[in-house]
Amino acid sequence: MHPASTRIRLRPANTQRIPFWGQIFLGLMWVAYTISLIVTGAGASDMHFLHYVFLVFSLVYLGYVLVHNSPIFGTQSYLEFTPGYIVHKDGLFRAKQAFPAEGITSLELAAQQLRVQLQDGNTHAMSLRQVRGVKRRRLMREQVRAFATKHNIALRDAQA
Repeated sequence: MHPASTRIRLRPANTQRIPFWGQIFLGLMWVAYTISLIVTGAGASDMHFLHYVFLVFSLVYLGYVLVHNSPIFGTQSYLEFTPGYIVHKDGLFRAKQAFPAEGITSLELAAQQLRVQLQDGNTHAMSLRQVRGVKRRRLMREQVRAFATKHNIALRDAQA
């Protein structure tokens, strides 16, 4: 991370139909059921290797849920303001979006969104619902204003 940049951590987007603890419970139940089948020998036949295959898939599922929803490998979702870019990363399994200052024509700061209008006509909307806490929201708004002022980018602030 560049020393003059500011990174604002975002909480993971809660877009799953089953909440985090429900997913963990479901994965643990699969693991417990499979281990009980292996230990008791219930259903042992020519296809008993499927118990081990299901156990591996259950453990992979638990790992995916943990990695996707908790900061095991560091900050996974963030909005970063560097001297020349705005960088948006929306999770571990998603690519970074870097917006160079010279490619931005305007910024719009709405109550729940930051819209970046690019010179090529594209508009990228970033949800600010993931910014947790009053202090982080204030810091993020200050960073957007400072970035727009520094690079002479038109800023429309709905709350100002």
